[in-house]
Amino acid sequence: MNQTIREVTEKIRERSQKSREIYLARIEEAKGHGVYRQQLGCSNLAHAMAPMQEKEKALLSEMVEPNIAIVTAYNDMLSAHAPYRDYPDRLKKRLRDLGATAQVAGGVPAMCDGVTQSQPGMELSLFSRDNIAMGTAIALSHNVFDGVFYLGVCDKIVPGMLIGALAFGHLPGIFVPAGPMPSGISNAEKAKIRQEFAQGKVSEGELLQAEAASYHSCGTCTFYGTANSNQMLLEMMGLQLPNSSFVNTNTPLRDALTDEAAGVMVQMTEHLGRYKPIASILDERSFVNAIIGLMATGGSTNHTIHLIAVARAAGILLTWEDFDAISKVTPLLCRLYPNGQADVNHFRDAGGMSVVIAQLLDAGLLHADTETVVGKGLQRYVTEPKLENHLLSFEKGPVISRDESVVASVAKPFSPEGGLKLLGGNIGRSVIKTSALKPEYLFIEAPALVFDSQEALQAAFKRGELKRDFIAVVRYQGPGANGMPELHGLMPPLGVLQDQGYKVAIVTDGRMSGASGKVPSAIHMTPEAVKGGMLAKIEDGDMIRFDVAEGKITLLVEDEILARRHPATPDLTHNRYGFGRELFVSVRAATGPADEGATLFDIPGEEHA
Repeated sequence: MNQTIREVTEKIRERSQKSREIYLARIEEAKGHGVYRQQLGCSNLAHAMAPMQEKEKALLSEMVEPNIAIVTAYNDMLSAHAPYRDYPDRLKKRLRDLGATAQVAGGVPAMCDGVTQSQPGMELSLFSRDNIAMGTAIALSHNVFDGVFYLGVCDKIVPGMLIGALAFGHLPGIFVPAGPMPSGISNAEKAKIRQEFAQGKVSEGELLQAEAASYHSCGTCTFYGTANSNQMLLEMMGLQLPNSSFVNTNTPLRDALTDEAAGVMVQMTEHLGRYKPIASILDERSFVNAIIGLMATGGSTNHTIHLIAVARAAGILLTWEDFDAISKVTPLLCRLYPNGQADVNHFRDAGGMSVVIAQLLDAGLLHADTETVVGKGLQRYVTEPKLENHLLSFEKGPVISRDESVVASVAKPFSPEGGLKLLGGNIGRSVIKTSALKPEYLFIEAPALVFDSQEALQAAFKRGELKRDFIAVVRYQGPGANGMPELHGLMPPLGVLQDQGYKVAIVTDGRMSGASGKVPSAIHMTPEAVKGGMLAKIEDGDMIRFDVAEGKITLLVEDEILARRHPATPDLTHNRYGFGRELFVSVRAATGPADEGATLFDIPGEEHA
């Protein structure tokens, strides 16, 4: 196995020893003996059974067959989650055929970042993750379940559900995806029209027509953003059926995979003697494999926050240094929008996760012996689901790409290093997505232009004030300031300037959309401006050196001058109310820094520190 991967894994294990032991001890304490509902009184159990059919009540009261929870993020506003409307009935029917039962234990919120981009509601997006974790815990608190189906796909929903699942790590769990929508207009055409609109060359009606042709039906959006990065990670961590994530929604194969998930779930319960709780699947090796997958596929920068938060829930302590070290030895194998023009349907057709995992296993870059929902070993994920005569089978999957313009090999990668990098310097620590950057954008030295919102930068662009080389400092966008929204609205204007030949870059304590990457962006800057970060002292005209190859970002101002400066104190009250933001005052105050997962939750053992 690769020496660096082995060393990073061992460092994680060593630094996590205390918190991991506490977590596993708690899971052991939570494990019951037999069916968990045996611990309930008759009145408690009667309440749980009241709405069920008589046959289901009989099964539940006999304390023999498993009863499976369904935690769902269904709504019919979010395209990726609209297909989940029919999943509970389908799963219940399949379980009845297997002599088991299921109940919808609860629903969790599922906001669409595509709808809230550049809107006030985006300031609740990151916070929704921990809200989802708590909602998952509330759903499972009834203690009548022997396993859990998690129905979630998109950005904050999967990480939130995972945090909640780990709090109930003594229960088996499987994620059941809904699949992507078919491909719409090309990503190149969509990006072109967005930039033309930013320049006033096309009307709002033409822009809407193009966007509607891209996001046109049920299913996950097809670009490789955070939602589809979630699906990749779930397979790398063994929590989803092999090579199943990118099978289109509302197809016979998709339905067959959903039925199969029910069969796998029953196999993992105590009743068949193959008890496999989620805590026995996820360990430090699983998270290392997830980071490797993120680097190899050029996945979303949001996971430099989410994976840290999820791992902490299991007592595992990840750092940005782990991501950086892994990226340096992981080749970039995928060219998916925004790092290329292909979408996840093209990725699937090229061989998808089967090829990626096969290539990484062959190169000794993955922990091959991790546990999964379908058995021990990631080799089980080098497979391809097929449906013939209404029968589902998993055949040996491709190990070499069917389209090397979309998925490359380790021998001939798109880049010898992964898609993310850690930047450090006197401004603070940040991460940058490198997989979509051209070589000429890896070094920029230019004066700062300081903005306290993305709207201020957009207004300056419209006034024609940005036709020059500069580094945009967009501050007061961290979790403590306004909830750390994605600043995807910066991409069209800065992309236009970049195409016009100007050298531009971004430094921010906010996030970028998983669909971003063309413009060099030092994001998640920590400490954030509102909590004493150097961002608050930067002034227009200060020179900044942006050196991606060296992993450095430097404010070229003498220390004596910086010591005399007072931090800017903008009025943030307009970010504290409206669109429900007033309900999250305490959350903003309590959320930790980005490099610790930007989470409300403590590491096991530190809750009362």
